[in-house]
Amino acid sequence: MLSLVSPAVLGDAGAAAGKVLVLLGALIMAAAVTQMALRRTTVIPRRMPSTLVTTGLFSFSRNPIYLADAIILLGAILWMDAILALPLLASFTWLIQTRFIIEEEARLTAAFGPEFGLWAARTRRWLGRK
Repeated sequence: MLSLVSPAVLGDAGAAAGKVLVLLGALIMAAAVTQMALRRTTVIPRRMPSTLVTTGLFSFSRNPIYLADAIILLGAILWMDAILALPLLASFTWLIQTRFIIEEEARLTAAFGPEFGLWAARTRRWLGRK
């Protein structure tokens, strides 16, 4: 809806970049889900995980699926040239963090204790190593 009232700023370059980001986000999400499936643990946020996945994408992000969601959202905003929707990205990350990630990390701490603590100490919540 915001793309209908948003000024056209990015044009074809934004559409191209947006398409790349949507594809990148989808690939990251698929890879993270595959890694979790191979380790036979849940991808459902409110379920108790059976395994702590800390390798592959999870060595660069504690939340690669949420990161992929944010990348897809940014890509959609750029693709549709909906520059007025950019604040939604910040709102989305805040909501995900407060509504899901905090509770998930509490479950991971309860289930895996020091192993989760070590991983969290070296891997950033969204992206990067410490």
